[in-house]
Amino acid sequence: MGAASPEGIDPVRLIPTSPVALIEIDNPPVNATSQAVRAGLLAAIREVDNNPRIEAVVIACAGKTFVAGADIREFGQVPREPHLPDVINAIEACSKPVVAAIQGTALGGGCEIALACHARVAEAGASLGLPEVKLGLVPGAGGTQRLPRLVGLDAALDLVTSGRPVKAPEALRLGLIDRLSSGDLRQDAIALAQELIGQPLRRTGDRIVTPMDAEAASAKTAEIRKKARGAEAPDKAAELVLQAANLPLQDGMARERETFLELRSSEQSAALRHAFFAEREVMRLPGLDSVEPRSVQKVGIVGAGTMGSGIAIAFADAGFDVRIVETSEQALGAGQARVRDVYDKQVASGRITSAVRDERLKAIGYAVGISSLSDRDLVIEAVFEDLDVKRALFRDLDAILPPGTILATNTSYLDISLIAAATSRPADVVGLHFFSPAHVMKLIEIVRTGATAADVVATGLALAKRLRKIPVVCRVCDGFVGNRILSRYRQQAEYLLEEGALPHEVDAALEAFGFPMGPFAVSDLAGLDINWARRKRLAPTRDPRERYVDIADRLCEAGRFGRKTGAGWYRYEGGKREVDSAVTALVEEASQRRGLTRRAISADEIQSRIRAAIVNEACKILDEHIVERPLDVDVVMMHGYGYPAWRGGPLFEADRVGLQPILAQVRERAAQDGPGWEPAEGLVSRAASGAKFYP
Repeated sequence: MGAASPEGIDPVRLIPTSPVALIEIDNPPVNATSQAVRAGLLAAIREVDNNPRIEAVVIACAGKTFVAGADIREFGQVPREPHLPDVINAIEACSKPVVAAIQGTALGGGCEIALACHARVAEAGASLGLPEVKLGLVPGAGGTQRLPRLVGLDAALDLVTSGRPVKAPEALRLGLIDRLSSGDLRQDAIALAQELIGQPLRRTGDRIVTPMDAEAASAKTAEIRKKARGAEAPDKAAELVLQAANLPLQDGMARERETFLELRSSEQSAALRHAFFAEREVMRLPGLDSVEPRSVQKVGIVGAGTMGSGIAIAFADAGFDVRIVETSEQALGAGQARVRDVYDKQVASGRITSAVRDERLKAIGYAVGISSLSDRDLVIEAVFEDLDVKRALFRDLDAILPPGTILATNTSYLDISLIAAATSRPADVVGLHFFSPAHVMKLIEIVRTGATAADVVATGLALAKRLRKIPVVCRVCDGFVGNRILSRYRQQAEYLLEEGALPHEVDAALEAFGFPMGPFAVSDLAGLDINWARRKRLAPTRDPRERYVDIADRLCEAGRFGRKTGAGWYRYEGGKREVDSAVTALVEEASQRRGLTRRAISADEIQSRIRAAIVNEACKILDEHIVERPLDVDVVMMHGYGYPAWRGGPLFEADRVGLQPILAQVRERAAQDGPGWEPAEGLVSRAASGAKFYP
């Protein structure tokens, strides 16, 4: 039935049983809405309409999922008929009841297909959503118009502008689906279809949407715009959803399609599509295709502080057997309380049930001393950031762990080769640099030394997949990828202070650029003492010609370590960030000591100087083969440091902005700021030849 796929297999089958027929979509691996699927589905619906023996129909999918979205192989191509909106309109217009049987995920076009059906049944573990805004788009086949007709404007605004999927129980509460399956999804859907025979058809497009109060709508869109941080698609999506209350379905769909086509050709959508593919490409590391990862199920965590607890939660959530160890009962108890508090908050917010919390808490064991880790497949240290401490710990772990156990360090900056050298098994040592909070942040830097075995790196990638995290493999240098770049652009931010800006002005400029927080607010959140310790560690080897700003040192000497002490770059009262006149005075004094006349610095200058610092350091990382691909840098910066995804990452954006102006800015900084700011060879050569990071 219908058009065949490129592989010659018919991806849509109509099984014309009476009185309820079955349309089965079978387009592995995720039943994407390829041209062949669209054509087959349209033909099947027309046959249902015309076959007098068929009184109702169920749309179901083979495999583990309902239609999970568009066919990524068709991204960037001119769409071929039939277009998805026409197929979906035909489903809704069918003269006989159409029921969707949803398992796995119904995302994007898959969700829109379900919305057009006259009823929906889903397995309890199924998810539905319209994630198009994450690609810089809006739904293009009626999603912004049909969803509010089922769930109301408030819920539709949330789902469409965030792109977040909802599990079936929430979808049932919202009215997005009609029933949860009792166990046999297709039979449950057939039973509902039989009930609907002879009843008035419940066409979603015919439903009336209750308008939202104008003041409430204005407040909601302002909130959406603030969360979007410069991304265009959420704002456009909100406009379309609100219009569903005032426009007939076809008029609303026409506006939706117009907006979809406009955004599809936008710079932001190109950047977000780049981000989408880059996130997947980092999982495929050249040279590791045929390398089998080691088996890991039992995981040990040394250290129950903020990082250790977060790492333990991440592994427990993924179904691992976890054991946390500490040096004392007091420290262990504090860590156990920290873990429980995270899970209790998740229960209170409705993210998990108390039963799930209890199951995950049971997955985490606790002990004093490392001797209890002798049965572990992987041990991760999350102790104090001190090389001697970590080397001593790894020597002790080496003595008790069996051959084949992987030893991982969560260090942010230290030389992992020196840590590995403290063991008799450097091939088994790797960096697994999680980002705080470790159970929330998706990025992991997998840091391999010159001695790390290939199957250990492959294991890191496999673990990241199980943890549902995004891994970037890199080599050893101070700060690896993300923190090395962060140190460089934070340095430039401090130069801006000496020259005339204030911390809140720099932060505001970078938040306007699209970062969730500026560098000074981030420092306060992380704790100024962490980088103070690093600066003191590096002081003996610092080039005396290097421009060095000591404002942060003076804050630390005054005991101002950020939020945790109530004061850092800002003052905190009741958790609220406030500009502090004492910091302003300290900044102005630093300018005087440097002999600089302070001047007004525009947001544009702040943004361009920070961008130049990021791109130049990223090029040096590529020149040194710390990573092999520009996309590795882009993924790190987007998922670890809040670089706006709608810009595509710093190197993708640099191609769009042009490398010549960035190089000119770098050269100006090198002339003024001295050693460390020399233009990277890769930046110079690309700017001269016109080459791009992404040809």
